[in-house]
Amino acid sequence: MKILLTLFGLTLAFYGCESGKSTIEGANNTESQTIKNDTIHIANEELEYEIIIIEPGFNAWLMSQPPRNFNGVIYLESKNRRYVYEYNRRVQDIKYNRRLYTQEIDYDSTIHYGLEVNYLLFNYFKYFEKQYKQNLK
Repeated sequence: MKILLTLFGLTLAFYGCESGKSTIEGANNTESQTIKNDTIHIANEELEYEIIIIEPGFNAWLMSQPPRNFNGVIYLESKNRRYVYEYNRRVQDIKYNRRLYTQEIDYDSTIHYGLEVNYLLFNYFKYFEKQYKQNLK
């Protein structure tokens, strides 16, 4: 089963400039992360998932957060399940702003996405709540 984990953050502006592009590859070359301005893309071909975060200011905000190993992966998975559920509920509910809640997130709680994906997704939700004054709890 192909799992496509796509998170298109609230796209207020797209950046076409490639001057801030850097790539980091995992040890087994199955995971890669590309950072282009304020776009983060992580993909794992073995699990067939990807996460894309396009959000102005997210990278700078992420630098001020605790390190990846601060919270365990079990904690992050638990929080992400709740956040994804509420976010997806709001995508389907017409009373919420379509520009904030653009598309559902396909997050399967039975799949172990690893620390990197769970860390970025968790912090994206924290950023989203703060930046847009939303409460996903």
